[in-house]
Amino acid sequence: MTDTDWKPGQQLELEITDLTDTGDGLGRHQQRVVFVPDTVPGDRIVARLLHVKRQYAIAKLEQLLTPSDQRIRPACIVADKCGGCQWQHIDYDTQLRTKHHLVVEALEHIGGFPQPPVSPILASPSPLHYRNKATYPLSRSSTGQVRAGYYQKGSHRLINLNQCPVQDEHLDPFLANIKQDIQKQGWSIYNEQEHRGIIRHLSLRIGRRTGEILLTLIATRPLPRLEEQAETWLQQYPQLVGVCLNINADKTNVIFGEKTQGIKGQGFLREEFAGLTFHLTPETFFQVNTEAAETVLKVIQKQLNLQGSEIVIDAYCGIGTLTLPIAKQLQLLASSPEKTPQKQVIGIEVQASAIQQAYQNARLNGIDNVAFEVGTVQKVLSRLGLKPDIILLDPPRKGCDRQVLESLLNLQPTQIVYVSCKPATLARDLKILCENGVYHLTQVQPVDFFPQTPHVECVAFLQLTL
Repeated sequence: MTDTDWKPGQQLELEITDLTDTGDGLGRHQQRVVFVPDTVPGDRIVARLLHVKRQYAIAKLEQLLTPSDQRIRPACIVADKCGGCQWQHIDYDTQLRTKHHLVVEALEHIGGFPQPPVSPILASPSPLHYRNKATYPLSRSSTGQVRAGYYQKGSHRLINLNQCPVQDEHLDPFLANIKQDIQKQGWSIYNEQEHRGIIRHLSLRIGRRTGEILLTLIATRPLPRLEEQAETWLQQYPQLVGVCLNINADKTNVIFGEKTQGIKGQGFLREEFAGLTFHLTPETFFQVNTEAAETVLKVIQKQLNLQGSEIVIDAYCGIGTLTLPIAKQLQLLASSPEKTPQKQVIGIEVQASAIQQAYQNARLNGIDNVAFEVGTVQKVLSRLGLKPDIILLDPPRKGCDRQVLESLLNLQPTQIVYVSCKPATLARDLKILCENGVYHLTQVQPVDFFPQTPHVECVAFLQLTL
């Protein structure tokens, strides 16, 4: 087969040499790149072409001729079908090396940093059983049985699960049992295509340090007999502290609706993070890997070497996960509280409900040197009229809006800390901040928040040059 006559359906032998940031294996054949999911560097395979483009092709693993010595047996029996995680067949050291390489590549090729100061990646304390939250779509089988799981990669076919080796093991007993209870209650399952039925998702959240568990059903409308069933669940599971119902009747892919009510027990769970107590509700955004998030916080605190008198702005602060530990540290370091500003840390968040929770968590921990502002980052920065010493950025995967970066370049805080879950957008934004010499990049620390997937968290530190 020549380079010019490749067609979908044809097969070719291929050696996998690398992994991409989407998790696929990468090989080359006749000067063309071929992407093949479910493969490992070192695999010798037969691939069947699915899509052929001028510069690349996408293929399917047809036969494993010689397995790589980096290939391992997955911990999950449906890992080859479930779309929840893509790398269970790759040994953990290879995952870490690949993620470090992906960060360096993004900074070099997208950011334009010829020798980026990337530190060795920090492993997750637990490569399995680390997720503190799992939200499962529900469906019915052809025989009418309630199923819960994740969608098969690239499809809308649900893979039924009774346990998951990536989530906290204390959540596993709920999966099989709650499905059976929903079945017994006769509650209808939502059908996306027809927009009919009631229950859409089952959400489970656990406090890794406290062991408290919160169970939430996401439904299109209230469920009959839910109070009685919730009471039974609370008696059946000692770690369960609350049962909630979230209403989402919209035709949308968004999981949670705007209204959540506590049915029985608490409407929140307690979690201990960085020596502080947080209340987490069903829809609260909180990093799914508690221990790895603490690792990131320690990296930030060590690098900043706070003295106690700094003014810090935490943009995209959420419920104060990073804001409050930093405020507490400054509170403890302040040698002369009467000489330090009353509000040393200011959190900015566009969601008003998250700000309400942030204030609740601040009061819960006796932290009074912090304030929170509702609004977009650029508007709040303009409204504050304040020049901070440090700005902490932790934006969504899409990165920062250009207006935010321009605001920072005008404001010129002494240090910028950028926490990112996507190396490509991190590299793009760092390039903007550093391209005119206003800032220089001093360190990038990758941390593995998401073992068994290609995702990687990074913390980048920028120092004002001028």
